[in-house]
Amino acid sequence: MEAISATDIVDTITNGLLVLDTSLTIASANRNFYSTFHTTPERTIGQRLFDLGNGQWDIPELRHLLERLIPENQVVEGYEIAHEFPDIGLKSMRLNARKVYRPGNDVEFFLLVIEDVTELRAQQREAERNFRLAQNIVDTIRDPLVILESDMTVVTASRAFLRLFDASADRVVGRSLRSLGQGQWDVTALTRLLDRVVPDDTPVDGFLLEDEFPGLGRRIFKIDARKIFRPGNHVTRLLVVFEDATDATLLDRHREMLAGELAHRIKNNLQLISAFVAFELRRAAEPCREGYRAMQTRIGAVAELYDVIAHSSALGPVSMPDYLDGIAKSIRSSLLAEDSGIRIHIEAEPLSIQSDHAVPLGLILNELSTNAIKHAFPAGKGELTMGFRLRDGEVVMTVHDNGVGITPAGESSGLGSRFVDAFVKQIGGTMAMGSGSNGTTVTVRLPNTILADS
Repeated sequence: MEAISATDIVDTITNGLLVLDTSLTIASANRNFYSTFHTTPERTIGQRLFDLGNGQWDIPELRHLLERLIPENQVVEGYEIAHEFPDIGLKSMRLNARKVYRPGNDVEFFLLVIEDVTELRAQQREAERNFRLAQNIVDTIRDPLVILESDMTVVTASRAFLRLFDASADRVVGRSLRSLGQGQWDVTALTRLLDRVVPDDTPVDGFLLEDEFPGLGRRIFKIDARKIFRPGNHVTRLLVVFEDATDATLLDRHREMLAGELAHRIKNNLQLISAFVAFELRRAAEPCREGYRAMQTRIGAVAELYDVIAHSSALGPVSMPDYLDGIAKSIRSSLLAEDSGIRIHIEAEPLSIQSDHAVPLGLILNELSTNAIKHAFPAGKGELTMGFRLRDGEVVMTVHDNGVGITPAGESSGLGSRFVDAFVKQIGGTMAMGSGSNGTTVTVRLPNTILADS
């Protein structure tokens, strides 16, 4: 096998390489130097470095560097200069230089390795420009925000964030979000949500964080988070926005408290009216008592609505299982004795309706249930079931009894009353009845728009 020449080795080096004598005349150059600086051996070998290309290489920084090597015998590593070459434009070069001696004759030479970092520096400048642009955009957003690495380390924070939390960038950037301030952001639920953003691409919307913040007092922040990445480099980060929702949240809580208190007072007033009706019922003649009882149960149905509201989100969605349970209790207390053989059951799916529809629905259920108790159980024993469910895109409300069934006369006087029909039509529903030896079922079908989450 032929011996490998020094020239072959030098030509495999990916950086430009020059061998200079003590007068800085070029004794040798490698292929990468010729390629990078668009020259040839004929125009290079034997030329003083500073005379190359009509003096293109007479660069003050390079002259100072090499002339310093001669007397001081120093090694230079990573010295960077930038120069505009007339033929090839701007070049950024990282230089390594040292003295070497040819073995046997102590002849001095200089090795000069030239790494072309022009593209790298251009990319870095572009990245810096993009970062400054992104930072300027971030700083124009009114809500505080931070950009995080996937490990929750802060990459950058907006001016609004720093101003709100009275912090400087050097106290925030590079630190974990969990360690900022006095640990207010180190919340298990928040951490769990943010940890899912990158791998699952799951955004965080409206997470509420309430705590004491130094210099701010008690604050409630609504937090949104999204995954962001720069196309081409696969770097994934999190954009986290903090909206100060303190005033809005406290106002909502105050409204709910007032609305709940109002609902509680309305319920108490309705119960007071029901008590007056009960008082009159005891003194009324027998022909009038049925009317008083019907009035009492209707008032009780409406009172139960406000009881549900008072114990839930004020004037918000009404839980139908709770509402039906309250109506059943009202009917038991006004129509059934403690030792009554009639039992009332609830079969309701966990659905909630808009509060605007609660009163007519409650009155329909009350009226149908009251009619069943009065007519279906002449022996004073049986079961009545109130149902509420979602089927095939419709809301289905039922009142079923296992009583004796209804005659045509009973149907026209009770179930077909104009009172029930009017409320069913008001909500946009339809009503059907089926009766036989196994009892009676009244089915009211309603549009699903009455549901709170429709």
